[in-house]
Amino acid sequence: QVQLVESGGGLVQAGDSLRLSCAASGRTFSTYTMGWFRQAPGKEREFVAAISGSGGNTNYADSVKGRFTISRDNAKNTVYLQMNSLNPEDTAVYYCAADIFSPPSRLTESPPGYNYWGQGTQVTVSS
Repeated sequence: QVQLVESGGGLVQAGDSLRLSCAASGRTFSTYTMGWFRQAPGKEREFVAAISGSGGNTNYADSVKGRFTISRDNAKNTVYLQMNSLNPEDTAVYYCAADIFSPPSRLTESPPGYNYWGQGTQVTVSS
């Protein structure tokens, strides 16, 4: 079992930055891939970014490449999503997720590939 708790969401203006955090517990954190997803009202959940267990490999959706950065601190069992240059299209509920069964270097973009999910944190970007 893995428990995930996100924090850091909020209401910001276009062009601002936010950093989301996701604290994990229950298994050895460095052994599994972590991902961030988001879901806007009326839309499907979409991949944002993923990071390997060691932190050495990352993957990003094209829509956030160059603006968002995923990182992890395995000593703190926490994964982060630094979001810069936010725009209204980034408004969504953001979820962190853990893929505990795939090899730790695999960075899947598909939500069914993740086994555990946090409760989500709302990010709202006003124009």
